[in-house]
Amino acid sequence: MSTVSVVIPCYKYGHFLADCVSSVLDEQDGVDVRVLIIDDASPDDSAETAHKLAAADPRIEVLVHETNKGHIATYNEGLLEWADGDYVALLSADDRLVPGALVRAAALLDARPEAGFAYGRPLRFQHGGPLPTARTRSTGSVVYPGQWWLERRFREGTGCITSPEVVVRTGLQRTVGGYDPALPHAGDIEMWMRLAAHADVGYVRGADQAFYRVHGKNMSTTDFGGQLDDLRQRLVAFDSVLVKCADRLPQAEHLAHEVHTRLARFALRRAYRAYDRGRTEVVPVDECVAFAEECLPQYATLPEYRALRLRRRIGPKAMPYLQPLVWSAVFERGREQLWWESWKRRGI
Repeated sequence: MSTVSVVIPCYKYGHFLADCVSSVLDEQDGVDVRVLIIDDASPDDSAETAHKLAAADPRIEVLVHETNKGHIATYNEGLLEWADGDYVALLSADDRLVPGALVRAAALLDARPEAGFAYGRPLRFQHGGPLPTARTRSTGSVVYPGQWWLERRFREGTGCITSPEVVVRTGLQRTVGGYDPALPHAGDIEMWMRLAAHADVGYVRGADQAFYRVHGKNMSTTDFGGQLDDLRQRLVAFDSVLVKCADRLPQAEHLAHEVHTRLARFALRRAYRAYDRGRTEVVPVDECVAFAEECLPQYATLPEYRALRLRRRIGPKAMPYLQPLVWSAVFERGREQLWWESWKRRGI
């Protein structure tokens, strides 16, 4: 039977702990699981709650920080110093696993030793609302070549993983190291790419693998300033992978151009959409353009910049009323609708 070490970092999330831990220990028959709850000096009763859970189940260990170390140091402490199972998972205290998720991931990794980690579809749910109905029967699995999966991330300039749905080979996790303290908001995507530079990537088909709770504290990129910060963090994350994994990326120059172009286009798209929506007083348009130039000196040749230049000529007051007459605005609205309809189905 495969062994899985599950690290649950907690900071002021004690009220979620019982449900989170139950999803790991009571709903994963078929694997040998141990849990470490690390309370990062929470000012509430989170540590007390964790100790009560551990007193009731010998599979639970608790570590309480005397002073707050931050989430990155907390992650690394559990992943690199404590985890000793065949596989390791990092699960935030406010998330939970879908029944059988660890079993499905472990079965994939057991059968395919070339796969360094496995993930599947996460289900997002609104804090305070009911859990969505999860699929628990897998229709199979697939293993993507690590280089192919990694190149796709660079081409798209974004990730396809939230985090709680991932199970990693513990040995590989130690090989690639921990999360980067320089990437407090984009450490996840950087980690998955580093893992993919060293091994292939497994994907569980058909079944859902985790529940990801959406609430105010994890939605920092919903405002326009936060979205630009997100792009900056992504740029640093991709560049970090290019440096750390240089010996494993023979097409590093091409990958850098791909992702820098993609991120520049994202920024310019947000800038010109501000004109479409009448939000130029809210969206930092000039900062978006400056970021695009930082990513790609030739940003002015991109179609998104031409779209922005057109809107600047029309003006922020008139543009919202002229959207039906501007092809790029019509196209963008259609693309946004398609994105909202398809994002939940994306696995790669």
